[in-house]
Amino acid sequence: MSLFSIFDIAGSGMSAQSLRLNTTASNLANIDSVSSSIGQVYRARQPVFSAVLDNAQKGYTQGSVRVTGIVESQAPVKAQYNPSHPLANEEGYVFHSNVDPIAEMANMMSASRSYQNNVAIAETSKQLLLRTLQLGE
Repeated sequence: MSLFSIFDIAGSGMSAQSLRLNTTASNLANIDSVSSSIGQVYRARQPVFSAVLDNAQKGYTQGSVRVTGIVESQAPVKAQYNPSHPLANEEGYVFHSNVDPIAEMANMMSASRSYQNNVAIAETSKQLLLRTLQLGE
């Protein structure tokens, strides 16, 4: 594996974690969303990642991360009886999103830490390359 491919790997990891952070932010922003029907209420979304292994030159394998999609949570939405609410349906129910704030905060901290780790990998690789170049002086 080339030392330069580490930048590609770390970059794909940072891109994936950035999408994960954006998805988490969207979930947290819609935590108080309500609707008059189950089908229209906001549902928490999560990105799905997959590892990609590419056969590189000379038999080395290079990996990266790919986002294969974003899925909606299948957790049940919360129904609340509130006939005075402007969005209440005929039976008097409003439906709240299924976003779990504790799980989203944990997800945000994990994604942030993973992003920071990928930045540290890229920075360490850069320092190693610079020191390798200094050996030739």
